[in-house]
Amino acid sequence: MKFTTYLRQGAPRLALVEGQDLIDLNDADAQVPSDLRAALRAGVDLQAAAGGAFDTGKRQPLDSATLAPLVPEPGKIICLGLNYYDHAKEGGREKPDYPWFFFRAPSSLVAHGEAGWLPRVSTRFDYEAELAVVIGRTVPRHTQEADALQYVFGYSCFNDMSVRDYQKRTPQWTIGKNFDRTGGFGPVLVSADELAPGAAGLRIQSRLNGQVMQDANTDDMIFSVAETIALLAEVLTLEPGDVIVMGTPAGVGQARNPPVWMKAGDIIEIEIDRVGLLSNPIADEAA
Repeated sequence: MKFTTYLRQGAPRLALVEGQDLIDLNDADAQVPSDLRAALRAGVDLQAAAGGAFDTGKRQPLDSATLAPLVPEPGKIICLGLNYYDHAKEGGREKPDYPWFFFRAPSSLVAHGEAGWLPRVSTRFDYEAELAVVIGRTVPRHTQEADALQYVFGYSCFNDMSVRDYQKRTPQWTIGKNFDRTGGFGPVLVSADELAPGAAGLRIQSRLNGQVMQDANTDDMIFSVAETIALLAEVLTLEPGDVIVMGTPAGVGQARNPPVWMKAGDIIEIEIDRVGLLSNPIADEAA
């Protein structure tokens, strides 16, 4: 099944996606919380709720809705750097022995169709096509890799837009990864049962103004979804609605000669087979 988050009177609402329509799940069943994180934290069986909504829910055209970031306020957004062999190589690094984890803040997220902001303070604005993992149930500490995937609710597209000069100002990357409206997230969440375990074997691309910039497969990830969850469970408790962003393949703008930076007026697209197409125009940061 596919889900999305859209805005109604400025508030995010959880909806089932059926073809070219969406069905608000809270409207169909008042027992279902109106946002995705709250529904997951409440332990709602969203598959069952979606099944009921097929018959009772009011439909509206998906293309008439204004979307929000898929999980509007994740408790944690944990990202991986250098998680594709070819991307590590193009950055002049060897395969890491342990994931290069960093965090994003919810305030950095931007919805499908919304403008990603080119910061006033930099022109070195880069794209990164990534697979996003949404946790559906609390992951107990020290969960083993063999058991990890049962806690995944679904998968989506992410664009880890990066302000490269700020990223490189410090030994860790957080500051260049948290500018407002630089984390494209959506447009839909595909439930884990619709894909191969760990979303393996999926083509992942970025396209800038229609030109393919990155073209890889999720099989090329160094640390799989299951291994990543197990490694994180050694350290912290993953909770419903947390998001893990799984890293990007080769082809980023900073590694090209000459470098390719996104500018106002560009369109950046991230597409993952069977998951979706995330598109964001690029605009100058608003006043």
